[in-house]
Amino acid sequence: MTTVEPAETLRRLAHGATVGEALAFFDGLPAVEVPELFGSWRGGEVPTGNPMDGLLERFGWHGKRFDSADDVHPLVMDRPGGGQFSLHPGLVPLPALLPLLARRPGLVRHPALGRVARLLGPALGTRAPRARLRRTEYRGVVSATMCYDDLPIHDVFRRVDADTVLGAMDLRGLDAPFVFFLRRE
Repeated sequence: MTTVEPAETLRRLAHGATVGEALAFFDGLPAVEVPELFGSWRGGEVPTGNPMDGLLERFGWHGKRFDSADDVHPLVMDRPGGGQFSLHPGLVPLPALLPLLARRPGLVRHPALGRVARLLGPALGTRAPRARLRRTEYRGVVSATMCYDDLPIHDVFRRVDADTVLGAMDLRGLDAPFVFFLRRE
């Protein structure tokens, strides 16, 4: 019997999966302890048909930075022309956008909007941490969870390998989590 390594499963799912496939993989992974996340991480997504699919990348999402349990930068973005900045999540009207994303996803996915967001994004930047790490129970397992300060969002993590975690973004108003991954830089 051949076993498939979690990293190989993630590579396959990163090309697209059903919510059920992504969550089955998530549920089979071990918990993450808070200190394991400290450092800078580059992000990617597991497209599942979620209204959030493709948005973060379109707006220049780079990843996340965990300086300590109480000092987390949840939205590290690529700056046009090079470098990164931390976007202030409280200035992004994500909960208000969800109904629009569900009804008319093409409006928010227009390439011009992505270009404008990348140019204007640094004006919404912050140097202050905008999230914290705590251990919470999600889908029956207690694991490291990033709790946004300003939004009803919890990103729950499970370990793929020593340098890769899978995240499930639990956002009030979404029927299913947005699934993403982080790789240590």
